[in-house]
Amino acid sequence: MLREDLQKALKESMLAKDTQRVSAVRLIIAGMKEKDVDARGKGQKEASETELLSMMQNMIKQRKDSIEMYLKGNRQDLADKEQAEINVIETFLPKQMNDEEILVAVKAAVADTGATSMKDMGKIMGVLKSKYAGQMDFGKVSGVIKTLF
Repeated sequence: MLREDLQKALKESMLAKDTQRVSAVRLIIAGMKEKDVDARGKGQKEASETELLSMMQNMIKQRKDSIEMYLKGNRQDLADKEQAEINVIETFLPKQMNDEEILVAVKAAVADTGATSMKDMGKIMGVLKSKYAGQMDFGKVSGVIKTLF
């Protein structure tokens, strides 16, 4: 589904001569191909949709970090370019969970794993990533987990 959406978006944006969107979609497709190569190395046919959603979350995080640096360096033009890429990437992600939904999901994961301390954070994150890849900001999630222990 996601793969088809990306190819369709690439064709549509090329026909519309939307160079910014073409560029961003190509970046996502390149990342997807890289994940597919990694998956074949592990004996899989291609990367799972969960892995692709996680990759796109990482792309957004990288761009947010870049925006921060560009703004510190007084380069609004580059920050705007990165924000435009984030906007395109987000169109392919499922609806993002709000803080309240994240808290409920984290509490459920804590209960599912029987976690009792911060030492169990890896287990909790594993459960959450398998169920909610692409739907939540895992940077926020670690903060939520820390508040629970």
